[in-house]
Amino acid sequence: MATIKIVLRDKPNREGLYPIVFKITKERKTKIITLGIDCLKKDWDEKSSQFKKSYPNYLQRNRVLLNFKQKALTIIDGFNLEEIDFTLNQFEEKLRGKEQSKITVLEFWLEKINDLNLAGRTGSARAHQDTKNSFFKFHKNQKVLFREVTVEVLDKYETHLRANGSNDGGIGVRMRELRALYNEAIRRGVVLEKYYPFKVYKVSKLKGKGFKKALTRDEVKKIENLDENKYPHLLEAKYLFVFSYYTRGMNFYDMMKLTWDNIDNDKIIYTRSKTKGKFIVKILEPVQEILNFYKTVNTLTGYVFPILLKEGLTPIQIEYRKFKKLKQFNSDLKKIAEIVGIDKPVTSYVARHSFATNLKELGISTDIISQSMGHHNVSITTAYLKDFDNNIIDDANEKLLQEPISIYTTRNDIRFSA
Repeated sequence: MATIKIVLRDKPNREGLYPIVFKITKERKTKIITLGIDCLKKDWDEKSSQFKKSYPNYLQRNRVLLNFKQKALTIIDGFNLEEIDFTLNQFEEKLRGKEQSKITVLEFWLEKINDLNLAGRTGSARAHQDTKNSFFKFHKNQKVLFREVTVEVLDKYETHLRANGSNDGGIGVRMRELRALYNEAIRRGVVLEKYYPFKVYKVSKLKGKGFKKALTRDEVKKIENLDENKYPHLLEAKYLFVFSYYTRGMNFYDMMKLTWDNIDNDKIIYTRSKTKGKFIVKILEPVQEILNFYKTVNTLTGYVFPILLKEGLTPIQIEYRKFKKLKQFNSDLKKIAEIVGIDKPVTSYVARHSFATNLKELGISTDIISQSMGHHNVSITTAYLKDFDNNIIDDANEKLLQEPISIYTTRNDIRFSA
């Protein structure tokens, strides 16, 4: 719901006159649009939002203001009839006569990124920023319109990404971001649906083919047993990985924002940032040892881990800190893997994947694992366990080489014998 009003600005201009402006408010956001008209304060009727009789040609000027207001209402009605969730910038462009179709991809993208940052969704904003930079590194025309982003352009962009070392998974991320932006542009009336290139160009073909590599419990123990006295610069990475593994795969962002207020006796109680689900996690011995360590060394803030070094950071500052420290964390994990003899890629995400896979190996049902990880859909958990399921098949095949067994049953159980 948008509201509009014509008002007199509080501050006069250099001539001592007060500008008359158009004020539109939508979803708690306000935009001021100058009308190029001003007057003395004594000539303005604030209650009726029009000129008083003391203003020269007041009738004619009041008709001008009325026409502005009627045009604004017509534009809003048009957006509503077409079910377009317009932005304040789009409204101003329409009011000033600029066609929606003339809004460039770059202009729309920058506004999207700004809106995400204002909403505190800094991770999504950074993802869009990265894809925007990538796209315009390929497409040199920064005034390109949405209708000019054709299937041919997408094919050439894909070729550009491959030539620069991207695989299907990475290209898929870029294309999904671009597709989401295009969908929003259609919804807001910036481009007609008939130009939509993703009906022909299928993002679904871009699926990463690499399997996720979980660590075995023995490999996790190798990381736990890393001598931090010998490698003090890797202590933080070791502790973060072990902490994540034994807290049901807590992700890096949630560890970064974990505070001592989240520790309640033998439980960690927190809300996961990604899904907003509430978690109550029992503190196991390895986790308690890490908490004991940081209780004595990290006393500058209320955070458990010394990642956010002061309170009151803005969402953008937090996102920057997360990006920097996560990059360092993954780099240090790679070094740890080399030292302890793990011939697999080890990243922060591997702790979560290993937690799920090792529980499955211990015979825990997928439903229980799914609940412990906070997944809303068991199919998500199944994707984590894909590697493990392949191993199960291999083990089953090897059993063909074993001595045959006979199976007989009683009323209450099943018995096996050679």
